[in-house]
Amino acid sequence: MYLRLLTVTLALLLLLPGCARQDSLQHIQSSGKLTVVTRNSPTTYYQDKEGATGYEYALAGLLAEELGVELKIKTAFNLDEIFQQLQRGEADVAAAGLTLTGQREARYPHSAPYYQLTPQVVYVAGTYRPRRVGDLVDMSIVVLAGSSHAESLHALREGGMSGLEWREIPGADSMELLELVDSGEAQLAIIDSNEFSVQQSLYPRLKVAFDLGSQQDMVWYLAPDADNRRLQARIDQFIERLRADGTLESLREEYFGHTAGVSRISSHTFTRNMRRALPPYRDLIREVAEEYQMDWHLLAAIAYQESHWNPEAASPTGVRGMMMLTLPTAREMGVANRLDPGQSLRGGARYFKNIKRRLPKDIYEPDRTWLALAAYNIGMGHLEDARVMTERQGGDPHLWRDVMERLPLLQKIKYYQNTRYGYARGVEAANYVQNIRHYYSILEWQDIPDTKPLPPMRAGDYLPRVVKKLDLRAL
Repeated sequence: MYLRLLTVTLALLLLLPGCARQDSLQHIQSSGKLTVVTRNSPTTYYQDKEGATGYEYALAGLLAEELGVELKIKTAFNLDEIFQQLQRGEADVAAAGLTLTGQREARYPHSAPYYQLTPQVVYVAGTYRPRRVGDLVDMSIVVLAGSSHAESLHALREGGMSGLEWREIPGADSMELLELVDSGEAQLAIIDSNEFSVQQSLYPRLKVAFDLGSQQDMVWYLAPDADNRRLQARIDQFIERLRADGTLESLREEYFGHTAGVSRISSHTFTRNMRRALPPYRDLIREVAEEYQMDWHLLAAIAYQESHWNPEAASPTGVRGMMMLTLPTAREMGVANRLDPGQSLRGGARYFKNIKRRLPKDIYEPDRTWLALAAYNIGMGHLEDARVMTERQGGDPHLWRDVMERLPLLQKIKYYQNTRYGYARGVEAANYVQNIRHYYSILEWQDIPDTKPLPPMRAGDYLPRVVKKLDLRAL
């Protein structure tokens, strides 16, 4: 009896290490792979002509680089699936623009916050505008299924707003919600502020009615059935380091900075012209961009900022054509006829590439492109004045966001009297670049549906209605 008990005890002791939760950081490093689940959207992860990109993708890539492992991206087609993949141990981290909620916090370990956003109620301008939570009763509202906004609405209804109703839309991209409101299939959508600021340009009729609550923290979630203590600490240290050295702010500027200062009216005008004025010249712009190794979306955005894609555009100062070239610049670039759209585009592309080539070699993308655009508008000398001023004031002359802040100072005598090239319309140059960045992003996002993976097919979606009505259990 004693011998049998001892044998069973030893066997159980041998099994205990296998029952212990695995250290997730050790697993990542030994496998050489960090698996991240995210969602396909303009604010998280998507594919452009150069491959994978997006704010969350960039952050996850930096973490993988720091850990010395490969980054593996998995996409989920709805928010519930993101957490299911974590639950099943199919991903180490969920980096998908997810806010911290009580329900999620109770079930999943999470990182320190790395971004703050505000839930917003969105409506069509010119229709009834709700101004407070009580106004939401009896209105048609859509939210993403499984989202923090659905949690908030449930809490409001349980708190006494019995007349509050909403639809939860399956999916992972809030663009679907905006589409429903824009088309009149819903009156209101609730989405996060960062997503609306990025996507509003595609739906210029939509506006924010009011903020639904205060700012919320955005966090990464970790798999619940693993020992995440070391991984969680490592991620928190990583986030703090990126915050301290300015990398977090640089990434926000890179992926979200273009939305600042662009009016709803200019976005509406652009989307209208994109449908009407661009198609006759799209193939030509693509052809010229390929010749000069440029992204055609960027060349198209520059041409729109210059002339609204009008090949016969002219100004009182003498600039003419689709790229609004001066006569001296046209001659320097070999353009004989500025009103010929092909010649104008080639002259503008050549001029832009020349400017970009002249910038210091230690200015890297994407700042190199934005600074070259500023020089295209204001001149290389004035750009250099702004860069010198930036450095003197403790900023980084290699970063567009820092130089952009100083460009308006070139219009103030207190500052421009101490520069080499003097007065310049710096506000105009800053707006010029930000507008192009905005138009460029709209053109790029128009292509996202073409690169978006399709959700898994469900057989029921393809069955004829007559078949759907059959009780298959009786067969």
